[in-house]
Amino acid sequence: MPYSVFDLFKIGIGPSSSHTVGPMIATARFIRELKQLDLFDYTVRVCTSLHGSLAFTGKGHATDTAVMVGLIGYKPDTVEPAEIPKIVEAIQASGTLNLAGERMIEFQTDRDLIFNYEEYLPAHSNGMRISAYDGALNCLHSATYYSIGGGFVASEAEMSGERIETEPMIAIPYDYTSAHELLRLGEISDKSFSKMVFSNECAWRSPQQVYDGLDTIWKTMSDCIDIGVAAKGILPGGLNVRRRANSLHESLDENTLKNNILPHSCMDWISMWAIAVNEENAAGGRIVTAPTNGAAGVIPAVIKYYEQMCPGADRLGIHDFLLAATAIGVLIKLNASISGAEAGCQGEVGSACAMAAGGLAAALGGTNEQVENAAEIGLEHHLGMTCDPIGGLVQVPCIERNAMGAVKAINAASLALHGDGKHLVSLDAVIETMRQTGEDMQSKYKETSQGGLAVNVVAC
Repeated sequence: MPYSVFDLFKIGIGPSSSHTVGPMIATARFIRELKQLDLFDYTVRVCTSLHGSLAFTGKGHATDTAVMVGLIGYKPDTVEPAEIPKIVEAIQASGTLNLAGERMIEFQTDRDLIFNYEEYLPAHSNGMRISAYDGALNCLHSATYYSIGGGFVASEAEMSGERIETEPMIAIPYDYTSAHELLRLGEISDKSFSKMVFSNECAWRSPQQVYDGLDTIWKTMSDCIDIGVAAKGILPGGLNVRRRANSLHESLDENTLKNNILPHSCMDWISMWAIAVNEENAAGGRIVTAPTNGAAGVIPAVIKYYEQMCPGADRLGIHDFLLAATAIGVLIKLNASISGAEAGCQGEVGSACAMAAGGLAAALGGTNEQVENAAEIGLEHHLGMTCDPIGGLVQVPCIERNAMGAVKAINAASLALHGDGKHLVSLDAVIETMRQTGEDMQSKYKETSQGGLAVNVVAC
């Protein structure tokens, strides 16, 4: 049963869907379990231990902040990013935390928020264990969760084989688990990928709700570009990375006024839009996972290219883009991974590039075969890409990598649209190759900051 467009495109906050959004969702699940077990009123202490990649890069990815904010009851799609530092400061100053906004408990970060660098939890690198205690320090309830990329969270039971519940278990008209099946369904139904995904969405909600939701996704992405372009200064975290989107925009505007436009200037605009989004992500701003926060700039930049630079672009084309991108993202999530901690950056920027390439091909009127080909080209040329953020921050090489992924997505779509959809390597084969490559990749290259650029470049 494929995931929804609103599963893959979640509105949240930066800097990481797996390290920030996921832990906030996990804490909400834990509080809900406490209430279901009638243990909430007896809870006087909550302790969270972070494991694997959540431990190694958790501080750089604001996982500790996410846990505290999540325990208070804030949600990633509604919390005001600018208020978060004040919330955390108040917790640290008072030594207390208002659990779910309903019950004051003691909370000491050095005691109740543990970065466990020694123990890896078995099911996924992004593991966390939350425990609640009563006044006698008896453990009332303990649960283990895995943040598996893109803001998806799974319990131990779900990781053992049960599907992670997102949408209700309602029959959908176009159920698929491979690109081969999806192409076959399109052939039988004479429908595009976008139309089939839309039909699936309408099994869960009304057509108008789907349209409104797609508009909200794009508005949030577009707003993020605008905010990122306007912002100046140094990104937080200690690397002293200067925001570049604003100066890039000024330079491009100046060249336009001087009629000094080079043939490759469109690439500079695309890069600037992607950089703007990922600088906002690094600053903890409002972000749409696409399919993750670390890769959140690729798809918005390519949609902006479609909207601003492609003749005939319209709202329905953006809808087709997002729906076709969902079809591709579902295939990658079902058969490989969108998690940098599990597959490296091929699973994040590589997946985003494939989704953007397929989405653009669909918006420009490509056939299903051309859409599949575009996605295949986009993913194939990210195979083996490591996730090695310097200082554990989603800044270097992540921000520029999104710019490169966006340009490559447009190139992939163009190549596919110039062909007839027939090609040697299938999208299914590339997704399987990405899965195998991720399994073979050493853990130091998978979002732990223990290898690659993270150790070969001085972080401060």
